[in-house]
Amino acid sequence: MSFASGHLTRHPLPAGIAGALGVRGYQLLCDVAGVGAGRLGRHAFLLVAPEPEAGAPDPGTQLVLHHQQVRDERVAALYPSLAAQLGYLRLSGYRLSLERVGLRSRLHVVDPGSGRLLASIPERHPGRLLGRGRDAASLLRALRSLPPAAPPAAGSDEELMREVLLALALREPELSGAQAAELADRALALVRARPGLELPAALEQARRGRG
Repeated sequence: MSFASGHLTRHPLPAGIAGALGVRGYQLLCDVAGVGAGRLGRHAFLLVAPEPEAGAPDPGTQLVLHHQQVRDERVAALYPSLAAQLGYLRLSGYRLSLERVGLRSRLHVVDPGSGRLLASIPERHPGRLLGRGRDAASLLRALRSLPPAAPPAAGSDEELMREVLLALALREPELSGAQAAELADRALALVRARPGLELPAALEQARRGRG
């Protein structure tokens, strides 16, 4: 796995960007496969670590979405869900390509098989928030409509399995980061006890309290 657990904690947003945007000392709400959501006061934002390229310098963690005046906590709660969905897509095989645009970056979701661009965030003609008037909820629905490039199956890599389970759990806005992590741990215990149990099924059983 390219991005081990806690990658964004160890590779925060560069100080120059954080200072220019007034988000020094932000709280990292979630961190899945190098994709995370940050929060500082009314600021809410999406952070993404770029795919590593052999022989190329690391450009550092980049900021994709930045909502400076969040007044509705329901909107803020969608940012961890967006990060988790993108992390899940990356874990299942999609490539997340970043294009720097000033202090921010545009993220492209690329099909690894065909190389076809499936989505850009934000879109190329920015609107009020995420592009062409699209809000966080509709963007999340659009990302969820993309099928996994390869359905994540239970295997021998427990760190990878836990990251997938955490990504699946964090997609639900009603769960806090701590609750999602606890749910992922319970689901992982079920997978250990029952080899071959698919990860989404394990998560659902853990959610219902079934062992």
